Amino acid sequence: MCGSHIAGADWVRGDEKTGRPSGTSSGEADRDPPIPRKRQKTVKMKEKLSAAALCVGVGSFSDPEDLPGLAHYLEHMVFMGSEKYPDENAFDVFIKKHGGSDNASTDCERTVFQFEIQRKFFKEALDRWAQFFISPLLKVDSLEREVKAVDSEFQMNLPVDSYRKQQLFSTMVKVGHPMAKFMWGNLASLQQQPAERGTNVHQRLGEFRRRFYSAHYMTLAVQSAEPLDRLEEWVREVFSAVPNNGCPAPNFDDYKDTFDTPNFYKLYKMVPVKSVNQLEITWSLPCQMRHYRVKPLHYLGWLLGHEGKGSVFNLLKKRMWALGLYAGNNELGFEQNSTNSVFNVIVVLTDEGLAHAKEVTTVVFQYISMLQRLGPCRRVYEEIQTIEDKDFRFKDETDPIDYVENVCENMQMYPPQHYLTGDILMFEYDEQVSHLSICPGFRQVLAEAQNLLTPDRASLLLVSPQFKGDCHLKEPWFDTPYCVSDIPSDWKEAWKDLPENPELHLPAENRFIAKDFSLKEHDLKDSKYPEKILDTPQSRLWYRPDTKFHQPKAYVHFYLKSPLIGRTPQSVVLLDLFLNLLAQNLTAVAYDADVAQLVYKFVAEDSGMVIKLSGFNEKLPLLFETIVDYMADFSVSEEMFQLLFETIVDYISDFSVSEEMFQAVKTQLRRSYYNHVIKPMQLVRDVRLSILEKTKWTTLDKRQAMRPLERQDILQFVGQFRRKLFVEGLVQGNYTHQEALKFEEYLVRKLSCAPVPPTLLLGLRVMQVPRGGHFCRFKSFHRSDANSVITNYYQSGPGDICRLMLMELMVMLMEEPCFDYLRTQEQLGYAVFPTCRDTAGILGFSVTVQTQATNFSVTEANAKMEKFLEEFEKILKNMTEENFAAQVTALVTLKLCADLHLGEEVDRNWEKIVDQTYLFDRLEREIAALHELTLGQLQEWFQQHAFTDRHKLSIQVSTGTNSVYRSVQAQTQHTGCGGGGQ
Repeated sequence: MCGSHIAGADWVRGDEKTGRPSGTSSGEADRDPPIPRKRQKTVKMKEKLSAAALCVGVGSFSDPEDLPGLAHYLEHMVFMGSEKYPDENAFDVFIKKHGGSDNASTDCERTVFQFEIQRKFFKEALDRWAQFFISPLLKVDSLEREVKAVDSEFQMNLPVDSYRKQQLFSTMVKVGHPMAKFMWGNLASLQQQPAERGTNVHQRLGEFRRRFYSAHYMTLAVQSAEPLDRLEEWVREVFSAVPNNGCPAPNFDDYKDTFDTPNFYKLYKMVPVKSVNQLEITWSLPCQMRHYRVKPLHYLGWLLGHEGKGSVFNLLKKRMWALGLYAGNNELGFEQNSTNSVFNVIVVLTDEGLAHAKEVTTVVFQYISMLQRLGPCRRVYEEIQTIEDKDFRFKDETDPIDYVENVCENMQMYPPQHYLTGDILMFEYDEQVSHLSICPGFRQVLAEAQNLLTPDRASLLLVSPQFKGDCHLKEPWFDTPYCVSDIPSDWKEAWKDLPENPELHLPAENRFIAKDFSLKEHDLKDSKYPEKILDTPQSRLWYRPDTKFHQPKAYVHFYLKSPLIGRTPQSVVLLDLFLNLLAQNLTAVAYDADVAQLVYKFVAEDSGMVIKLSGFNEKLPLLFETIVDYMADFSVSEEMFQLLFETIVDYISDFSVSEEMFQAVKTQLRRSYYNHVIKPMQLVRDVRLSILEKTKWTTLDKRQAMRPLERQDILQFVGQFRRKLFVEGLVQGNYTHQEALKFEEYLVRKLSCAPVPPTLLLGLRVMQVPRGGHFCRFKSFHRSDANSVITNYYQSGPGDICRLMLMELMVMLMEEPCFDYLRTQEQLGYAVFPTCRDTAGILGFSVTVQTQATNFSVTEANAKMEKFLEEFEKILKNMTEENFAAQVTALVTLKLCADLHLGEEVDRNWEKIVDQTYLFDRLEREIAALHELTLGQLQEWFQQHAFTDRHKLSIQVSTGTNSVYRSVQAQTQHTGCGGGGQ
């Protein structure tokens, strides 16, 4: 899906340093997230993890009408033991014991299972995993536990607006169409209602498996360092017993014109959980999968989602009607399946934009009308094709588990020659010629798709909290408030004969597309780690050439540290406002860079802001200078909108901002703070860190602090911010050290800032949790959300590498027992996990549970979490030296996994710069420390911190609790320094 990011998404606050890898938990995952571990890498070339993924060509479309969610339920149940390996969690125990992870998901027409593990255990893992599809037990006594897990997953996603919208759209399809089904499944659909009808769910599960889990519906992808012949031999040996019933594959070709009903061509209004205003224009098209070589929806999404001059978004932002826009098809099951392809234009509206919804919609239709008059544009298509081709040619390697998942799904959709490229490349229409042939067939594919995007075929959805008093209907499964009416006649009349809009036109040629992919000669001696090539009172610069991946890419990171940031909540809010405004004003210029695979990001850190850039090195300086110029001459007046090609560093020195833009971004930021705080998991983190860190301001603090801020405050702040800065950077990749120095020189010169004495920069001070147990309990801000979250944090104290390795090893050992005891046995909830905590050098660990207040009070959940620690203590006491050694080996092996791409090495190096330890050889030190650990040390460490000398802080959020009843009076005991806490 192409388009802009809403305000607040182009910049992020610094990530916590936890034992959970980023991006492992997804609302679409159907089982637990991959194990919460810190994926450490080393520059020494070692093995990658081996991985496998299997896609069954059946999904929720095949659910029986009387058992919604059965396909999802079966996906859960096959994990619960097999004839060959009958223990319920045998596979998870084996995988996590050997440093791996596993997951599964159910879509409309496909169900995917995947896992990763150390190479030497790969064949045995394949054998254990294959039993899911050969002879799963589907035990009766597992039914209730797993249906509760399915229900908990559903409850956890009830407040997610994207899922609520999807289910609302299910009410608009033709009667009897599979897209009308409730695909999640919950207690009502899989237990309560079947029980009332006398339905034997266990029997139906078995029937469903025998009918649909058949070998000829399955595709398998495996990746390992073994020779291909050996992998093929293993696959034949292990999977030959998967049954094949010979039945025809599920087919939904007869379900045409999915949304061709009066219910679809209406104006809907919906009350969201988040505070957001949106307009969503939706068309249903015939399935476009057969046109994957041309990808017409990608072409249309590229144009409608563009942010440069002449685009829909650029015009709407000028009029202060929009702060974000997305267009396209997300290629997931609901939007892309064998029955139809959905095309969306989603506009993130300001309050003024919501009041002009008709005019906003008209601008979108005017742009589409222009495209229809012009017909397909060869220049634009070739530009997209070039970008996608270069991205594929120099694509970073992905995690094996993600790669095999993608390949096994592609095997269901594309011919063998396009398994690896069918979802990525824009192919030439005629493969016999070396250039793009815009022949009638090619033009016809694009023209047919865009000509279907007419006003009379569109469904309109307006989303806003302002509709609360108007929406009296409820979607039955998610209980989403909505209302529906005919599209007003004056709207339709305005769209009958759309006039040309001179402010709308096709994008200009993209100047950020790289053409030079040559590799540079290094002008410094080879070094294993970044070297400091500049150190002055004003700045410090680290540099390392790419000596491993040999790609024409580079990463440029700069941390701008200011004594202004962090002292008050107002300073944090003003930094957030600045980064929002910066991102908004860059869109027209930097969007071309973004689509040309040049990535930029602004990160708000404890002491200032971080600029991160990456991509093809040829054009990276152009993007960097553009950003820095804007910072040095910061303006968001109307004139600025006309001159956005001018300079992000100039943006700070003469900062001006129109009142309209300031108020729009301020309102959007207030909404983003609200949307953050209504998520129980985020709220728990906020409160925990506000207790632990001396100058940590919660989202509530920030929301309150921004009330009195006016336009003049941000102008004054930016001037003060750039006046005194200390700049620290890292340049790594395909640059010489002289070219790296040019980045620093340009930044410091354009900002014209004075040095900052180190004593003025705030260090992060962490508070000691008093001995004993302490609780902070409060109500969720989203009162109708039944989800409760409890994080029990056990603080240790200042740590060295040895203590950190003890904690990491302990948490790794704890992961599977935690899942088994708290989720499988006690049925607390879908999300349960332990985590390592390193808050500016102060160590600790936590156990987190997300449950439902309707099932357990936070008091009951906390008691079960404490009981788990007692059970885990028994596991440690009974652990043999052999098992301990195996676990140490597993963790060492994980730390020795090879970097998949340059970005992983850069992230690791940058973390050591941000925390100011500069321990670039930390991995080697950690591995050495692991080899020195003993089982007795681990047992003693856990006993001390979990029981005899515990410093416990329990943060509990629930809809069913009263206000805080006991708070922590923390004592200043330790001072740490570095980046954000965790």
